[in-house]
Amino acid sequence: MDQSQNASHEAGQAKCQAQEKASGLMEKAGNTAQSAKESCQEATQQMKDKAQGATDAAKSAVGANK
Repeated sequence: MDQSQNASHEAGQAKCQAQEKASGLMEKAGNTAQSAKESCQEATQQMKDKAQGATDAAKSAVGANK
């Protein structure tokens, strides 16, 4: 291999490594986003459950559940 071919080969390898690293980072970002979405959904459900519990307690206190 002459210097030009060697340089081209090394550039190709560097490009592939950069693409693999970028792909890995995108996958991590996607996983982080999915985890955040699930956490928000869980928190929302907990808030809904607490609100329902408070509503039921208020109805019970005023006798509206009869």
